[in-house]
Amino acid sequence: MNADRQIIHMDQDAFFVSVEVRKDPRLAGRPVIIGSLSDRGVVASCSYEARKYGVHSAMPARLAKRLCPHGIWIRGNMDEYTKASHEITDIIQEMVPVLEKASIDEHYIDMSGMDKHYGTLKCAKEIRAKVIRETGLPISFGLSVNKTVSKMATNECKPNGELSVAKPGVQPFLNPLSIRKIPGLGEKTFIKLSDMGIKRIHTLAQVHPEYMTSILGKNGIWLLQKAKGIDDSPVIPYHEAKSIGTQSTFNQDSIDVETINHLLTSMVMDLAFELRQSKKQTACITVTVRYSTFETVTKQAKIPFTALDAILISKTKELFRQLYQKRLLIRLVGVRFSNLVNGFEQINLYTESEEQYSLCQAMDKIRRRFGPGSIKLASGIDLNL
Repeated sequence: MNADRQIIHMDQDAFFVSVEVRKDPRLAGRPVIIGSLSDRGVVASCSYEARKYGVHSAMPARLAKRLCPHGIWIRGNMDEYTKASHEITDIIQEMVPVLEKASIDEHYIDMSGMDKHYGTLKCAKEIRAKVIRETGLPISFGLSVNKTVSKMATNECKPNGELSVAKPGVQPFLNPLSIRKIPGLGEKTFIKLSDMGIKRIHTLAQVHPEYMTSILGKNGIWLLQKAKGIDDSPVIPYHEAKSIGTQSTFNQDSIDVETINHLLTSMVMDLAFELRQSKKQTACITVTVRYSTFETVTKQAKIPFTALDAILISKTKELFRQLYQKRLLIRLVGVRFSNLVNGFEQINLYTESEEQYSLCQAMDKIRRRFGPGSIKLASGIDLNL
């Protein structure tokens, strides 16, 4: 663990709910639930008041309704949440040297080496104050020696809090916490360790590495390091966030728009599957067209964060319609998704079509078993142009 590292984790408090409260202040302090009340509906987010009744994200709507019958249900607007997310990112990005956008509502900041010039804690407080002042949205932060501890610090001081954990205080901070608080520890692992009597981080940190490996494989060592406050993962600059894309050069230049649209559908479905496999979503689509004259044109559009086929296919086809104005023969088309962030499951829990979400899940299950090309929409068959 590098003593010189200074990592800030910033996380919005009940982000989707906070955006709704900003729009309608009458919702403040009330049990607000974002999601759909349909038969297959689930909770996407909820206020801290609703959480007191046991409601949490990903919970079936029917159960949430029983637990909190007087809850105020809101369908949610991903476009508004995406815009608010960009507002916050823009503010933070102007004030720090290295910023990673970890998801729609959380950021990591690397202030390593800056402490001798400007107090990191003071800087974190100023960033938080500016976000609250300029957006009206609550935000909390944790400051520590790495991403894991800073995130856990944030989680402990939420909502509307701030907590700094210096290197000497890392283990004392972690020890009394439940192992459930370790980021990335799944429910099955939690149950397995709990059944063995390992319920607190203090206990977990003392387990022998070989024993951890024997019961959890390589994940056992990873988990043991987390329990000891060890995490060397870097803060990845947001402007360097990876994009994914694909392109197809035709065997013969084509003007068959219908066939090209089928090809674009197939390309988008493959990319969307890749997004979901890595639990990411995109907020930007770029379509490229290269004519037979070798002139290359592109069209880009910002969209609400998503990884759903139907939304991405529709927007891609729209961009292609806008691009293809010259009616010349085409030799290449390409699609690229950028502005990628984590959190596919959270973002799509309340999509306007639960059927689309369920369809994606079912198709992905088949792809994982039989291969990426094993299933496609009829309009997205592989083509040989």
